[in-house]
Amino acid sequence: MIKYIYQKSPVFIQNAVISVYGLYWKNRRLGGVFNQHVKEFRDRESFIKEQWREYQTKELRKLLKHAFDTVPYYNQLYSKHGFTSKDFDTFEIEDLKRLPYLEKNELRKYGTTTLLSSKRKKGAFLSSSGSTGTPIKAYFTNEAHQIWSAAYEARIRNWAGVNHKMARGMIGGRRILPDANAKPPFYRYNYAEKQTYFSAYHLSPETVSNYLEGIKKNKVEYMVGYAVSNYLLADFIEKKGLQAPKLKAVLTSSEKLTDEMRETMERVYGCKVYDGYSGVESCGLISENNEGELLFSPDTGIMEVVDELGKEVAFGETGEVIATGFLNFDQPLIRYRIGDQVKLSRNQTPKSGMAMPIIDEIEGRTEDVITAKDGRKMVRFHGLFVDIPKLMVAQLIQDSIEDYTINIVVEEGFLKEQELEMKKRLCSQVGEVSVTFNYLQDIPRNSNGKFRAVISKVK
Repeated sequence: MIKYIYQKSPVFIQNAVISVYGLYWKNRRLGGVFNQHVKEFRDRESFIKEQWREYQTKELRKLLKHAFDTVPYYNQLYSKHGFTSKDFDTFEIEDLKRLPYLEKNELRKYGTTTLLSSKRKKGAFLSSSGSTGTPIKAYFTNEAHQIWSAAYEARIRNWAGVNHKMARGMIGGRRILPDANAKPPFYRYNYAEKQTYFSAYHLSPETVSNYLEGIKKNKVEYMVGYAVSNYLLADFIEKKGLQAPKLKAVLTSSEKLTDEMRETMERVYGCKVYDGYSGVESCGLISENNEGELLFSPDTGIMEVVDELGKEVAFGETGEVIATGFLNFDQPLIRYRIGDQVKLSRNQTPKSGMAMPIIDEIEGRTEDVITAKDGRKMVRFHGLFVDIPKLMVAQLIQDSIEDYTINIVVEEGFLKEQELEMKKRLCSQVGEVSVTFNYLQDIPRNSNGKFRAVISKVK
């Protein structure tokens, strides 16, 4: 009902609805233990390697014992592999390789049931961006959300010289304008957090002046959100010969940030761009500091980087990320194959003096840009597949301006009627197009074991 009222309301009412919703999220994320944990994250930045090892060992033992004792999935799995609760009292980080992986399809299958702790507090499920297929659901209590937000504040915003109280612009996946043919303004305003939320689905050379109007009107101090969408906005501003105000920072996420994208945004906005990597699973944070170093935060979890045989790679090499998160005990993710790859830096002596692992490159976050019939450019189509029953994995392919294929892998019980829902969602983003559904046993993968969730064959 609220969604229907929002869609039919004038812009000022929509801004009011978003602001009420923003106030709820502000209290949920930034209330409670938020400030306490921001201080703790900052205090740990001075840890030396020995302190980090001691901290991680203590947190890992606590996590594993909790998971074995309160999470049915892990109790059954680890018992099957011969572990008892007592074994985790003396567990070492090096012992992690003795535990089996948690696969993404297992998280999708059991994440709302046996992967939840029996001691969990009241919370809510949040969907991921689904960059490797269909989204997963992560369970968050208010406290877990506040701790994760504190990590973001300390290690992403603060490292970039900004904070949550400053006016920000956001380009993300939320559909603030549900109609593909919507009229300007292509942004809405959240008064509760001084947040201007720009549509990721209406960017084009013809609409860019309206986006720039929103930046100026609401005195945006820094931009956050999708790397590609933020780059496209800056690129359109530059190519149209428009003048953007000088910002304090641009914080990018979700997609691979190329040198060209970084240089364009820094030129247009006159500020540094800071890359980051996390995810709704909240089991690891990589963020860029003022020295341009990508650092993994050891207090958010343990990051193993392994080759195809499961052996840890050497510094200077690329491997698959196996993540064990420390921040969410209500739905613990232990040795989770998150689906991305990183290249470890050969030089592990940071200029900043912070004794955190250095990453050269975050790989596996590349999607193609979709071009709509009216010239709009957009990325991130995970919303097509959220809450589609019995849908396991999906891939969107743009064959031409007006023709799309959706590759899907489904479980028994999938209803053909769900095709109509997915097509409806796609057309609401790109306009009326032809959609063909292709049922597969599995989606073909690249040499790194991943597949692109979005492919465009349009030049």
